[in-house]
Amino acid sequence: MPIIKRKSYNEISKIYFFTATIHKWFPLLDEDNNQQLIIDYLKKISDEGYLTIYGFILMPNHKHIIGKENKMNGKETPQGSFLKYTSREFLKKLKANSKSFSY
Repeated sequence: MPIIKRKSYNEISKIYFFTATIHKWFPLLDEDNNQQLIIDYLKKISDEGYLTIYGFILMPNHKHIIGKENKMNGKETPQGSFLKYTSREFLKKLKANSKSFSY
């Protein structure tokens, strides 16, 4: 049986199915405003030509995207930019809403 290696990077101009989960499967996307944060940023990087989105679905604790990265966002891939931006925004919201929050 051949060994299939998982790639840890995406190539520009290739279509990928991408999944990202929230740490410890916390249901962060149950809230509509958290879903909107993701939708807004996907629209932004799509409008700027970094990413072509063919479809996506948001679940309470993870998301799936079918898309193509068109160009780098500075030194980052569009996927990297997306993960960095959304994780920072969610962390800010969690810290602001809970004095006892720690990660």
